[in-house]
Amino acid sequence: MHRDHDLPAPLPGAEPLGSDGNRRALRIGLGGPVGSGKTATVAALCRELRDELSLAVVTNDIYTTEDAEFLLRNAVLPPERITAVETGCCPHTAIRDDISANLEAVEDLEHQLGPLDLVLVESGGDNLTATFSKGLVDFQIFVIDVSGGDKIPRKGGPGVSTSDLLVINKTDLAPLVGADLAVMDRDAKLQRGSLPVVFCSLATEGGVAPIAGWVRARLLEWTA
Repeated sequence: MHRDHDLPAPLPGAEPLGSDGNRRALRIGLGGPVGSGKTATVAALCRELRDELSLAVVTNDIYTTEDAEFLLRNAVLPPERITAVETGCCPHTAIRDDISANLEAVEDLEHQLGPLDLVLVESGGDNLTATFSKGLVDFQIFVIDVSGGDKIPRKGGPGVSTSDLLVINKTDLAPLVGADLAVMDRDAKLQRGSLPVVFCSLATEGGVAPIAGWVRARLLEWTA
């Protein structure tokens, strides 16, 4: 089950050129609570898009490189296209308050690999207040899941309310945890207005398709 509402507002006023004067990659940040499926979303997007786009990934963990290692073990991209940032601090600090380590990691990937189409920046697991600095990413995806119950969307917070795309993952678990997807859909719409919401189960074949479609649309805007 998924609902892909109206597309978000036009591209924010980010500078599309890198320091060398060439068009830089589109940067999309993925945030969300621990266990919501951020790394699984990144992995699924890489598998879906790697044959059509030149892409790379930056992961964030506080004291480990676990998320990057997961992506490497699953061979979603060549190793040189995946890099990890150990934040040593609350995850939102490294993606919103002091973005220097992440920004350097993104720019290093572009320098080493040549022109890229897309860089995915995955935050470490955080709470509903997590947001990315617009100096780091151009769009933000926020991932939650049904296992916490259908109350999560109505709790709001910047991640739920203002992200460019809200992904409600693990819909296959809804009957097991007593989560009402219709309630989640209603509350998400109340929190987000016209901003898009996608319901998906990444455990099912083709589950990432609506998210990948949204990414492709943003890339078309970026390169127009």
